[in-house]
Amino acid sequence: MSPRLRTALSTALIALACLLAPCGTLAAWAVHGPADTGRYVTAVAPLADDADVREAVAAAVGDRFSDQVAAGPLHDSVRLFARDATRSFTRTEAFREGWETANRTVHEAVLRALRDHRTHGRPVTVDLAPVTRRVKERLTEDVPFARRIPVRPTAVTVLPAHEVDRLRKGYHVLDVAAFWLPLAAVVFAVTGIAVAACRRRAVTAAGVGTALGGALLALAVVLGRRLTVTELPGAVDGAVDGPAAGAVYDALTETLRTASWLLVGLGLAVALASWLTGRYGRPRRRRAPTAPTVDPAPPRARL
Repeated sequence: MSPRLRTALSTALIALACLLAPCGTLAAWAVHGPADTGRYVTAVAPLADDADVREAVAAAVGDRFSDQVAAGPLHDSVRLFARDATRSFTRTEAFREGWETANRTVHEAVLRALRDHRTHGRPVTVDLAPVTRRVKERLTEDVPFARRIPVRPTAVTVLPAHEVDRLRKGYHVLDVAAFWLPLAAVVFAVTGIAVAACRRRAVTAAGVGTALGGALLALAVVLGRRLTVTELPGAVDGAVDGPAAGAVYDALTETLRTASWLLVGLGLAVALASWLTGRYGRPRRRRAPTAPTVDPAPPRARL
C-alpha cells in the first residue's frame, strides 16, 4: 500500500473514531446514568433542598388543591394557603424522604415499561400509596394527628401510552449504542494509527480530534440546558417551572459534563505527549568525525 493511500485511510478512520467518541460517551451516560435507578435517585435526592424545586412543588400543590376544593372568590385564598402550607412542609425531613421515595417509585415504573415489550400500548401509572405511607410515618414522629392521614391507593399516570412506545424504541437504540459506539471508536482509532504512514502524527491527530469531540459534547450540554429551560417557560406537567427544570437538568447532566471534560483532557494529553516525543524524544544524529587532511609529501629532488 502506498504511503498516500495509507495516509488517506488513516485520516478517515481517525476522523470516524473522533466522531464516535462523544456519541458513544453520550449513549453510555444515558444508559448507565439517568437510566439507572440508583444513580438517578442519588442525583436528584439533593434537589429536595433546592429553593427553586421546593417553590415549584409548593406552587403545583397549591394550584391543584385549590382547583379541586375551591372555586369562585375563595379560589385565590385557598391556593395561597395551600401553597404556604406546602412550602413549610418542603423544609421538613418528611418531604426529603417523600421526594426520594417518589422519584424512586416513578423511575422504577418507567424503566419497567421501557424494558418490557408486553407493556406496549399501556400508559405508565404508579401508586403513590407507598409514598404517602412513608411521609405519614415521618410526620407521625413530630405531628401526632398525622396518624389520621388516610393511606389509599392513588394511581397517577406518569406517561401516556404513545409516549411510552416512542421512548421504548429510543431506549433500546441507546442500550445498543452504549456498548458498540465506544468499542467502535477505539477500534477505528487503533486501526487508523496502525495503518498510518507516520504513526506519531496519527496519534497527535487522534488526540486533537478527541479533545474537539469532548469540547463539542460540553457545548451540546450547555445548549441542551438552554433549550430545556426555554421550552419549559411555565411548568413541566404542572410541577416544575423553568428554574427548577434547570436545577433538575444540572443534577442529571453533572456526570456527562465531567465525562466531556475528561475527553478534552485525555485528548490534549495524548496530543501533547505525542508532539513532545516527536520533538525532543529523538536522539540527535552525530556527524562522523572528518579525517584530518594530510598534505602530500613533497617530491624528492632528483640528483
